[in-house]
Amino acid sequence: QVQVAESGGGLVQPGGSLRLSCVASGDIVSPYAMNWYRQAPGERREFVAHISRGGFTNYADSVKGRFTISRGNAYDTNYLQMNSLKPEDTAIYYCNAVPAGVIYWGHGTQVTVSS
Repeated sequence: QVQVAESGGGLVQPGGSLRLSCVASGDIVSPYAMNWYRQAPGERREFVAHISRGGFTNYADSVKGRFTISRGNAYDTNYLQMNSLKPEDTAIYYCNAVPAGVIYWGHGTQVTVSS
């Protein structure tokens, strides 16, 4: 069984920063890609950032230049550094891990950007 857990969400003012963490554990075999998605109230879940098995990254246009995804020292951990946050970034942020074509989702962490 594989578990994915996100942490690091919270309330931040516009222009502020947050760093989200995601850890995959259990019966999961490296290497694998990891992704961040987000879902705002009443909206569909949307792609935010991707890091490939080899460390290549790509981003949604809406966050490019403000968000950075990276691997931790442990392969099963990744971080989403979010800078210059805007109210429209408010959402539940979900991480997933994709080993061998199977997608495992976490339960999400709330990010609220408000003054």
